[in-house]
This record gives sequence, structure tokens and C-alpha cells, in this order.
Amino acid sequence: METKKTLREGYTTGSCATAATKAALTALITGQVQAEATIRIPIGRVVTFSLASCSFDGETATASVVKDGGDDPDATHGALIVSTVSWASSPGVHIDGGEGVGRVTKPGLPVPVGEAAINPVPRQMIREAVNEVLAQYGLHGGVKVVISVPGGEEIAKKTLNPRLGIIGGISILGTRGIVVPFSTAAYRASIVQALQVAKANGCRHVVITTGGRSEKYAMQEYPHLPEEAFIEMGDFVGFTLKQCKRLGIKMVSMVGMMGKFSKVAQGVMMVHSKSAPVDFGFLAAIAEQAGAGPELVAAVRGANTAAQVGDMMQEAGCMKFFELLCEACCQAALHEVGGGLTVATSIYTMNGQQLGKAVQTDGDDEVDRCGC
Repeated sequence: METKKTLREGYTTGSCATAATKAALTALITGQVQAEATIRIPIGRVVTFSLASCSFDGETATASVVKDGGDDPDATHGALIVSTVSWASSPGVHIDGGEGVGRVTKPGLPVPVGEAAINPVPRQMIREAVNEVLAQYGLHGGVKVVISVPGGEEIAKKTLNPRLGIIGGISILGTRGIVVPFSTAAYRASIVQALQVAKANGCRHVVITTGGRSEKYAMQEYPHLPEEAFIEMGDFVGFTLKQCKRLGIKMVSMVGMMGKFSKVAQGVMMVHSKSAPVDFGFLAAIAEQAGAGPELVAAVRGANTAAQVGDMMQEAGCMKFFELLCEACCQAALHEVGGGLTVATSIYTMNGQQLGKAVQTDGDDEVDRCGC
């Protein structure tokens, strides 16, 4: 029997920054190089981190941890998270970002514009670690902490940071302290954050796509929209639509391809390949409605993939099929959120040919097939 491999968890940049900070402050106080640091992460676990480096010169101390993302395909896996600690002239814990940590330039994020992109939970973790060390040695006074990530600016190009208005490096993130491989919660959180940034920057119209290729075609279709209006929803169609409505976004354009949008048209709002099969009977009924002959309808009913159905329709010149499929996607989306939005759907081929488009507002019987 095949044994299912258990995916290994990793640790967030926030946890790494906290461990590095605790080690650096301890070295500053004791004058001893630290080899490891033990911290409590937000989910309650006590975790010991090995240090990649630790040094001090009497006025400052620096320690670093290599970020281990576990089996999650994380752009920051292997990054060096560095904390430099020194005494501050004013009381409290003063946290800032250095080289490779981005700075926030757009509203809508949990960190104010102008500050280093170190999120609230990591800030609290760092603050608590500093206070713990001070209490351990019976000390008071201000501490300055600067988190840096050598090469972080280059790493950030592989993330959403530039689009979110985080310039110059990565973010120091994490709400639980651990990285769960292929985490649904993490992906959903990234969708919400992107939508919040879009709203905060005045976007009343967003474009949600199933991946990078469809996003590229979406940007060509809607060149007048700013970059932050484009959101990669992945397989989370229903979740993303509901978040759009919750945030008061008025117009949502969905852009994708036959495979996933054939499911959306059926009312399936989680479109992972394993979530639900394509209903070829449903597609055959649409083909018949679009004017396809009995032989073509039968062929659709017996097809292997939605993409194959798309090829059949194209070869037969039955392009109304795609318009009707787009209409069904709009109607399913409006049903999912209980109305209150204008929804557009565009379906593309893998090479970027638009097959069909529809736009529908809740309550409309008229469907705009010409675009918006």
C-alpha cells in the first residue's frame, strides 16, 4: 500500500524574527554569543530555534535565523532573518525594518503607510520577547529592534508585495507562528488582504482570476484598471465573491478558462480538480441551447474534459455556447452571494483567445454579451 506522506510544517518570518531578537538582546545583556533561542509562538507551542549567527560589539548585538518554511512552497523559505538590537534613549520597544524588509506605501494593510511591513502579530511577539528578556535580567529601559532580510528585495518580486504597495522587500508575517503546508487559511487570508488594499485604494471594480495566465489575459482585457484591482482567487471562487460583497465592491469581473469555469457555471464555487467533477450533461444541455446538433450534443455528453468540449464548440463554430456558459457563471455567482453585485465573466483559451463574455446585474433579465 502507498503510504501518504505527512507534510512538514515550518515557521513564519515573524517567529524567526522573534527568536533572532531574543538571542540578540540576550547576547547584548550577557556578552555571550547565543547558539539558540526558545520562544512561545501564538498557538501556544514552545519552540527552540538554532541561530545562523550571533555577534555583539558592546553597543549592538545581531543574531539571525534561517527561515524554514517546511514543505510549503514559500518564497521566503531559506531566507536569513536578522535582528539587530541596541539600547534606545526612550522607554519601550521600538521596532523597525532594515535592508530587505518592505515599507508600506498604500492604505488597506494592517500596518500604517510609511512603516516597515512587520505585521501586528510579529510586532507583538517581538515586544513580548524583549520584555521577557528584560524581566529575566531585572532591567528596564528602551530597546531598539531592526529586522532585516538580506536579499529580501529580490525575494519580494516573487510575492504580491509590489502590488500591495509594499516596496523594498518582504513582509514579516504570521498569525499562528507556524507555516502550514498548502494552507487554505493562508491563501484565503491573502485574498482578503488583496481585496482590502484594492478597496482602500478606491477600486469599485475588481477582477478575480484563477491563476497567473488568466490574470495576464484579464489585464489585457481591462487595461484601464490599476494593478491592485486584479486578485488571484485560485480555486476559491465562492469565498472571493462573498468577500467582495462584504467589502462593498460593486463590480466583479471573473476571468478564467473552460475547466474551472465549467464548474462555476454549474454552481460549484470551490473549483479544485478534486472538488467536483465537470457535469458533461450540463454542458451538453448548454450546447443544445446554443444550437448544436444532436451528434455534437452527444459528443459533448461523452467528452473527457471541459477543454475538449471547448475545442468541439470552436471547431463547430458554435460560439454562442461560450456566451451562454458565461451567463451561467454570472447567474451562479449572483446566487452564491445573494445578489447585490454586478458580475462579469470572460472565458479564454490557454493561448489567450477570448471565447465568450457576459455581464449581469442582480435582477437583470438582460445580459450584456458585448462587454463592459
